[in-house]
Amino acid sequence: MPDEVLDARGLKCPLPVLKLEKRLAQLSAGATLTVLATDPMAKVDIPLYCTQHGHACTADSSGDAFSFTIVKAL
Repeated sequence: MPDEVLDARGLKCPLPVLKLEKRLAQLSAGATLTVLATDPMAKVDIPLYCTQHGHACTADSSGDAFSFTIVKAL
């Protein structure tokens, strides 16, 4: 179960990544954040951002939005 949920549905990139970055800054290391997004570029941009910053990220595109579960790096 995520500690936080960020609803970025309807936002165009780079806004989902910018909101993700801002929300992660408020969380403790090891916290889990789920991001919901509808912009097709989010499925590239969010995992790339997480990789570049050392956060774990898993993606699911089975619903009406992309869902990313992110664990903040230690």
